[in-house]
This record gives sequence, structure tokens and C-alpha cells, in this order.
Amino acid sequence: MDIINVVLADDHVLVRDGIKALLEDQSGIVVIDEASNGKEALEVISKNKPDVLIVDIRMPEMNGIEVVGEMSRLYKDVRTLVLSMHDSEEYVVQAIQAGADGYLLKGASKEEFLKAVTKVASGGKYFTGDVSAIIMNNFVNGNTNTISTPKVITKEYPFKLTKREKQILGLVLELKNNKDIADELKISKRTAEVHRFNLMKKLEVKNLMELSNKAKKYKLV
Repeated sequence: MDIINVVLADDHVLVRDGIKALLEDQSGIVVIDEASNGKEALEVISKNKPDVLIVDIRMPEMNGIEVVGEMSRLYKDVRTLVLSMHDSEEYVVQAIQAGADGYLLKGASKEEFLKAVTKVASGGKYFTGDVSAIIMNNFVNGNTNTISTPKVITKEYPFKLTKREKQILGLVLELKNNKDIADELKISKRTAEVHRFNLMKKLEVKNLMELSNKAKKYKLV
């Protein structure tokens, strides 16, 4: 596959901008359209027929898991990569049961993200997180009945952060700006901005004071 045509579905413009900048910095990957909710994502897919849909879980109208399910039914040739802030096994199970070809955390490195996109686009599977070998084997062998029916997506307390999110949180609480964070973690400033935004979104806070209070309350650092 010479060119990988991608559609992004996320309800936050800043997140989409960050992902688009990262992808289009690579030769061979083009973001051909974007969507801000689940229903819009399906409309965009119908119009463009991309190679890969990169979709968030939490979106208005239809969530990402529902979108993946519809994609599996309507557009079998379009590959789906779930890009989420949730790293619990339950969400991964829901994504696989819906038909996702990949599941990646938003705190992943640039290298892992590009690897996931490329692998999914080429027909492979890419799943991150602590998914047990037993669960993966059940899916491979088609024994999905041994896995409990996933629950409705709800807010999780206390918050569970990835290793990268904990790094970002610690640096933000040290009052470091995005450039300082980028320099320390050896990532681009744009990637640092996206990580910081995703962290604020995940913890449902609007400013540094709320972030500090929630971090202390739930002992996140």
C-alpha cells in the first residue's frame, strides 16, 4: 500500500489537529477527512472509503465502540484503530468484540502510534495494554462466549493513568510548560500539548488548581 488514507474521529479539535500533524509529518499517510461525533464519522466513511478510521471512544451521538460495530457491518474493507485514553481490559474487550483491528492509548509514543497505523492498514492487528494471553487466545480461537458481556461505558474512579500520563502529570504539577515537557521527554512540543490536553480531559479538570486537587485526592502521583 503506497498511500494510507486516514479519517480521524474525535470530538476535540485540538486532539484531531495533533494527530493530523503527527501523521502528515510522515510520507505515505494522508488524513483525508475528520469527524467530531460518531454519526458524522459514519457519514464521512460512506463518502470517502478510507483505508483506516482512527476513532476515539467517548464521542457525542455514537461512541467509538458503536461506530466500530457499524463499520464492521457496513464497511468491512475499512480498518479501524481505536485511540483511547482508557487502558482497562474491559474497554479493549469491547473494542475487539465490536470488530476493531487495533487499540492504542493516547499516551503512546509517536513510534508506537505510527507502527499501529501502519500495521492495521496493512491488514494486521495491533492491541496495546495488559490484555491477558488467555483473552487474546479466546478471540483468536473464536471462543468469545468465555468472555463476559462488556458493561456500558461509565466514568472510572479512582482514575487510572498510564506511565506516560503520570510523567506528564508530574511535570505539569512542577509548573513546566509544554516546551519544557517536550525537552525532558524528548518529544515534540505538539505531542506534549496533545498529551497535556488528553490528561486534562481524562481527569475532567479545567485548570491547574483543579488538576492539583484531583491528583492529591486520588493519589495519582
